[in-house]
Amino acid sequence: MKPFTFQTPSNIRFGAGVSSEIADLLKDYKVAHALLVTDEGVRAAGLTRNAEAAIAEADIALTVFDGVDADPRSDLIEAAAELCREGGCDAVVAIGGGSVMDTAKLVAYLAKNLDKLDDIYGVDLAGERLPLLLVPTTAGTGSEVTPIAIVTTPTSEKKGVISLRLISDWAILDPELTLGLPPRQTAETGIDAMVHAIEAYTSKSGKNPISDQLALKALSLLSANLRKVYRDGSDLKARSEMLLGSMLAGMAFANSPVAAVHALAYAVGARFGLTHGRSNALVLTHVLEFNRPAAEMLYAELSEVIQPGYRRQSDAADAAAFIAEVGAICRDCGVPSSLSAVGIGEDDLSKLAEDAMKYERLLKNNPRKLDYDQVLVIFARALAGRSPAADE
Repeated sequence: MKPFTFQTPSNIRFGAGVSSEIADLLKDYKVAHALLVTDEGVRAAGLTRNAEAAIAEADIALTVFDGVDADPRSDLIEAAAELCREGGCDAVVAIGGGSVMDTAKLVAYLAKNLDKLDDIYGVDLAGERLPLLLVPTTAGTGSEVTPIAIVTTPTSEKKGVISLRLISDWAILDPELTLGLPPRQTAETGIDAMVHAIEAYTSKSGKNPISDQLALKALSLLSANLRKVYRDGSDLKARSEMLLGSMLAGMAFANSPVAAVHALAYAVGARFGLTHGRSNALVLTHVLEFNRPAAEMLYAELSEVIQPGYRRQSDAADAAAFIAEVGAICRDCGVPSSLSAVGIGEDDLSKLAEDAMKYERLLKNNPRKLDYDQVLVIFARALAGRSPAADE
């Protein structure tokens, strides 16, 4: 067995209603003034209400930054960090989706250091940070358990800060906070979580036995429940299993990193303003088909995970069945069938391919090496919604 390293948060709290326990956890850190990072939609939906009330009852001062938007911009993150510093906040709490949690991670670090955001891309962080508690409201990014924060630069490029300093002190998972998530957002975040599990299991970099087991369990939970929560968002049991699956997938890919699906999706999302989950879904099966010659055995192993009761045949047949089922889940959850269906045209493909090739940090993890021409072909197939199998 190859040597490997596996790192994950030391504290996880899971259960319906546990978000109201945030104040007790803050007391353990002797916090006098907390910064709550969230977004307007999450706060308007009342998802921060219990936590805010508990913090007030505990006589802990609270400053709220609810200006986070999708794919958080660097200037927004720096503004939140300045608010944290000026207010004398001594802990950061995030309640929201991946963008909110990524923002909070960086705020907790920047507020206690002199570093500028532009100076910390691609380097390990040396300074300390404020206590950090992360509470997801979607079953998607798994950001509550990863050492990664994704930032949108002024040029619309997605850049990552990756450091153990960004791993939270507490990941607090309350499935009740996901009950009101609309069907489209449920589907897109859920598919994102599935991609995390699939790419972690097949990653060329860092693949290890612990990530493998986490990815398998994550994919099992996510694939079994995504259609259920898409149809009935009030199903607490299914929501709980989705949230658990998302977290397990986050643990997996934090140590066995994602690859070409994410690289191509970042290019689509940045250029056309699509959500990360939708961008992932639009390219997912096309990247899987491209990868099949290099990952056939691994995809075959996933065939019975994603389809309980599936009877294994050959690696070729099983891998094809796996990819087909992934596509069926996307269709059943309302994902558009092609890039053209979301307004992307043939003239856009060369720029998309150029953009995708910039994400070498992700492409190097892909089970099959990709060049510009191959990325262009994948985008062309995604534009038409055509599988490579149709060309054989």
